[in-house]
Order: sequence, then structure tokens, then C-alpha cells
Amino acid sequence: MNHAPFDTLIGAAQLAALMSESAALQAQPKHLVIFDVSHDLANPSWGLQQYESAHIPGAFYADLSLHLSAHATTPHLNAGRHPLPTREVFAQWLSLFDIGPDTQVVVYDRNNMNFCGRLWWMLKWCGHSHVAILDGSFNAWTQSQHKVESGHNEPPKHASSAFKLRTALLDWVSTQEVQMQLGGEQTLIDARAPQRFRGELEPLDPQAGHIPGALNRPFALNLNEQGFFKSAETLRQEFLTLLQGRDPSSVIHHCGSGVSAVPNILAFSLAGLGESKLYAGSFSEWSRTPGLPVEQGG
Repeated sequence: MNHAPFDTLIGAAQLAALMSESAALQAQPKHLVIFDVSHDLANPSWGLQQYESAHIPGAFYADLSLHLSAHATTPHLNAGRHPLPTREVFAQWLSLFDIGPDTQVVVYDRNNMNFCGRLWWMLKWCGHSHVAILDGSFNAWTQSQHKVESGHNEPPKHASSAFKLRTALLDWVSTQEVQMQLGGEQTLIDARAPQRFRGELEPLDPQAGHIPGALNRPFALNLNEQGFFKSAETLRQEFLTLLQGRDPSSVIHHCGSGVSAVPNILAFSLAGLGESKLYAGSFSEWSRTPGLPVEQGG
């Protein structure tokens, strides 16, 4: 393709141009693969229903719980509500879609780029560089009057080759690693809503509050009123204000279950502050681990 690869964000017009170019090419592996990752934690069937009703032409559906999290029948790397599968298990699923090292992957959702961020991060974790989030997501696509289709796209019956794992471009830390550095040099940034961070309510996890010393930046703060990521300079100013002199390289992002922290990871990178790590188990694992402290207020 005659374009620079997209590794963070892609606009609706840019995606439409890539789709037109890709349609003329028949080579394998695919030049462009699109995933719809719409989801609702309270209604797990909602995302698939929305996808089947209308999605970007050619897009596949990726389910947060089924495809992007470990479950009872798969090995997992951490605990919490959305544990990571092993890279090898995840690569088996990716192998269905003919994703080669130069394939441009684009992900989107209907959730302020929250759930699709999980797939963006996991692909980076598996060493795939060319993956981008559709800025403004499905709403930006439809508002731009681009075409949609209904139904369900199945992956190819015979993929040309297995997905090849490479050196992780983004990585994660464990509960033990966070615990060992508690009160030390690490800087924890919690992406949950302020009420949950302060412990005023907790609808999902056994304890209310936050990891001691954590800072709070709800992931939605990364977006402007139109639902797009803020400018790099604005994001940089906001994160530096939050850090109050702390070293950006010390930052570890987390949330409830390791999903909504990803928009903060992306925004941190867009701000030019580096590639920070994810605490994958996040508060759902922390609050379920006996003996770990929890703070309220803040």
C-alpha cells in the first residue's frame, strides 16, 4: 500500500481510502483487517447485536470476553475480571484472519474507543506494529456518511499462514510487581470514574477504593466534546499536570480489569511521554488478593 502505516490513530477518511485501495488487491496475507469490538459489560450480547445490525464493510467482530480475555478453558497470565490469555493462545485466534507483519489492522467500537483499545494493546503486546484505533470510532464513520453493512463476516476458511509472535511493543506488570514497588518509584494512574476511585460506589469488585498512592485520570478525559482524542499538546499538558513532577517513565496504567486503562496508555504515547506499561489485573485483581491495602477518598 502506498501509505505510511498507522500505529496509533486513523481517521475515517484515511480508513475509507485504505479500504478502496485494499479492495483492488488480492494478495495474502491481507493488506487491511478491520475489527468491531463493541461491548457492554452489563449486557454481553449487545455488542454482537450492534455489529450484526450495522458495521464497517468487511469488519470482523471481536468479543471482549470470548476472544480478548482468558476463560475457563484457556490458560491465563493474571487474575481479575478480564485476565490475559497467553500470547500463544491469542495468536491462534489471530491466525484465523491472515494477518501478516505488514497487514494494517484497524479497530473500533461504539464505546468511546474503550473496548477496541484492548485489541489494539494486545496486538502491540504480540509484536504487531501496524494497528490503529479509528479516531471517533463508529460514530465518526457514520457521521462521515461512509457505507455500512449488516450481517456477520466469518474469517477465511483457510488462512494463508499462522500469526507470528514478535517482541512485545507494549507490556504489562503483575500484582506482585506493583505490590513490591508500592510506595516506591512507580506512579500508578487509575482510569476508573472518580466515584469508584474514591470508593463512593463499587458495582463490580469486592472492595471499594483504589490502590494506595494511585492518581486518577478517567479514560474519557482523553477525548474532546466531539469524541475524538485531544491534541498531543493538550494531552501532554494534562498528564504533566497530573504527574506534578513525577517521572513519566515511572507510570503504570490500570483501571478495573485492565481494559479502560488502554486509552490512557495511548493518550500518554500520543502526548510524547513514552510507552508505559499496563497493570493487567488492575483493581479487580488487587481487591481480590488477600492482604493488599486499599485506600478511599482522594
